[in-house]
Amino acid sequence: MELSRDLFEYEKKLAGEGYGFIIGVDEVGRGPLAGPVVACAVMARNFQFSIFNFQTNSNDKIFNEQDFFKKINLIKDSKLLSEKQREGLCDFILENFYVGVGMCDHETIDRMNILEATYLSMKKALADLSRNMREEVVTSKDKILDFRFSILDFGSKSIILVDGNKVIPNFSAEQRAVVGGDKLIKSISAASIVAKVTRDRIMKKMHAAYPQYDFARHKGYGTKVHMDALKKYGPCEIHRKSFRPVRESMPDNANKKILD
Repeated sequence: MELSRDLFEYEKKLAGEGYGFIIGVDEVGRGPLAGPVVACAVMARNFQFSIFNFQTNSNDKIFNEQDFFKKINLIKDSKLLSEKQREGLCDFILENFYVGVGMCDHETIDRMNILEATYLSMKKALADLSRNMREEVVTSKDKILDFRFSILDFGSKSIILVDGNKVIPNFSAEQRAVVGGDKLIKSISAASIVAKVTRDRIMKKMHAAYPQYDFARHKGYGTKVHMDALKKYGPCEIHRKSFRPVRESMPDNANKKILD
């Protein structure tokens, strides 16, 4: 299938093939030395995508059409957006898409390894998406969706689009890995934005608890500022002790207890 940057082009092609539930998944936080890995799962609110031809959403709020489409067009890989743009788009996505978020903290990462923790956070995000969709349908006056599925048993007409070259292992739903999906597919782009903003907000809170590491500035990544702080203060509670730079900053007796 040829990819396009046109509005929801990839999702529309899948809908034309009969898929009813088309979900984009992305994560952020595999590389940092501290804090959680966060994943997000996103699906357009109407799987025929007809909502984007309307001027009202499911809550009958009137949209400014020009502003609405401007924001839709801005949804792209979170790394290509400024922090201010991501913050504004995150709120927009939460209002106009089905969204689920999942995360694994530093302890889980150390226990499982970062790759397995990333997959687990994706599964949590999909489970959260399922719960959020169920709650909205149950409370909706119009019963917009005839919604009778479990996130763990989608059926043949549902598909999960995962950013990268690997699908989520040990997960029964139909999946497709899309290299560069956060740049090519709106649903994955939206997931990347929400995941990034969610994690950044967490790290800003951690900055208040551990100001000496300047987490608000680098979000836990291994910048020079962060590495200098590690050398000076050693790791704090939320550092990933299984990551080599953190492990090497620990006292020798503690260091020996952490394996590669």
